[in-house]
Amino acid sequence: MPPRGGRPNRAVRCLGIDYGTRRIGLSYGDELGVATPLPALTEADEARRWSALLEVARGRRVSALVVGHPLNMDDTAGPKAKEAQRFAEKLRMEFGLPVHLVDERLTSYEAESTMNARQRREAKARGLVDSRAATIILQDFLDRKFPQSFTPDPETM
Repeated sequence: MPPRGGRPNRAVRCLGIDYGTRRIGLSYGDELGVATPLPALTEADEARRWSALLEVARGRRVSALVVGHPLNMDDTAGPKAKEAQRFAEKLRMEFGLPVHLVDERLTSYEAESTMNARQRREAKARGLVDSRAATIILQDFLDRKFPQSFTPDPETM
């Protein structure tokens, strides 16, 4: 049986990352082409967050990492985008795996858009917004890597 959506069957295991200096949002996706949120890394200590990230990536046996790249609206790379680039390079050196930077403009806004103000405050503190943003970032990558093939049903034409 072919994979859902006509996507080719390739052993792909991606970890989506919404990098932040206080929280790291995570998501996971594979050759099925569906990104799902994982618990965010919210440890206060940067070294503990890094260690937890390594544990998740190795535990899931990822074959690629997808990092949100917060470009400015005019396509320039500001301080946050440069920070994400440095983080992506650190991941590349640690894992020796492909690391893809994906434009993440407005993903946090999109991740928060279905929540009321009280929910947003609670979700931000627990890293839920960050993991939702990581899921949006990874889904965008998977959609580009495995575009849906649409075959019209001849009976409906």
